[in-house]
Formats: sequence, structure tokens, C-alpha cells
Amino acid sequence: MSSFTRELCDLCRRIKIRVKHRISELNAKKDGLNRYSHNSYGMQTIKCVVVGDGAVGKTCLLISYTTNKFPSEYVPTVFDNYAVTVMIGGEPYTLGLFDTAGQEDYDRLRPLSYPQTDVFLVCFSVVSPSSFENVKEKWVPEITHHCQKTPFLLVGTQIDLRDETSTLEKLAKNKQKPITSEQGEKLAKELKAVKYVECSALTQKGLKNVFDEAILAALEPPEPSKKRKCKFL
Repeated sequence: MSSFTRELCDLCRRIKIRVKHRISELNAKKDGLNRYSHNSYGMQTIKCVVVGDGAVGKTCLLISYTTNKFPSEYVPTVFDNYAVTVMIGGEPYTLGLFDTAGQEDYDRLRPLSYPQTDVFLVCFSVVSPSSFENVKEKWVPEITHHCQKTPFLLVGTQIDLRDETSTLEKLAKNKQKPITSEQGEKLAKELKAVKYVECSALTQKGLKNVFDEAILAALEPPEPSKKRKCKFL
């Protein structure tokens, strides 16, 4: 058995699927909605995959949004799936949320979750300059390699820590500062992200907006003769 096969078997044993439901009213254009598949309940589905360095708050982002609760401890993710029901233009949709592992150990397995993705959330922590740098160095190149036409949002997480004294002191020791909104917006424009958004999973400031914007990005009509849903080549 190859090492990759062993990794895949380990993934299958450890994968968890969590289904939560949230009804959210979102005024979105209904252009091109028939592009989306239907789940077993007859609802159209939108697939959103979350990527970024480990420990930047990807899982907290998803748990806080889907359950309105903030997790009390950090457990590194392998792959977790979540689902929420959202109302768009009076019609129910299933928003499938795919949490991925940011660690290098899963670099070969992570792309297995990319096919059929409608929108990516590329996350970094605003108090982790290295995770911000990796957006350009690793994450955007990775998703554009596998899903060149799929839209993505740049998401700054943990904004509640921007003004926390202990966090600022820790950054100062390394001659670093928190990433500003202006820096995030500049990078999003440079990398051709749909837009830059930021939030706190702890306080939920900006949290709903992240997913509202992700849904809007997924529902934008495709460019003529171009398919935006991720296909594995």
C-alpha cells in the first residue's frame, strides 16, 4: 500500500460530517441559479471550501456561523463538512461548507475536496503576518492551480485580537504588527479576489457578512462561454 493510499484511508476513517441548519434571508440576484446541483431534499446546493494556514480560525469561523457557539478548545482539522440552509430570493439552498487542514502533511489530500467548488474562502489571521504572506505564496496559487476560474474571497480572521495587549506585545517582540484592513484590501485586489472581508468568530462581528458575500460570489452569472465551478483535470 502506497503512502498516499494510507493517508487517504486515514482520512476516510477520520472524516466527520456535521449538519446544522440556519435560515438566513439574503437578497441575491437569481441569475444563473440553475447551474447548481440539487441535494437529496430537492434544494439547490452551493459548495464553499475554506482554506488557509493551520490555527488561523477556519474551524471557529464555521462553527460560530453554523451553531452560534464559539468552540472552547483547538482541535486541528483533517476535513470537516458542515451544511446550512439559507433562503435566497425566497428559495431554500443548501450551503455546503468544507473545512480543510492547513498543515503541510495534508497538501496531497486537501485538493480532493476542491472539485465542484463554487467559491473559496482564503483565510488568514490578522494577527499572524506569516499566514497573511502565505495567502500569496501558497493558498491562492494552490486553488488557482486546481480551480482556475472559481471565485474566491480573502478573509481576515480573529479581528478581536487586533487590540489585545498580550497579542500586540507578542507581535512587537518580533517587530511585527497586526494586518490592517487596508493591507487586506490591497492584497485582495492584487490577487484578483472577489473582495476582502474580515470578521471575528468570537464576537461574530462581520461573520454573517463573510458568508453572505461568499454566496453572492457563487451566484454571480458566469462569464460567457466560461464555467466557474471547479473541475479537476
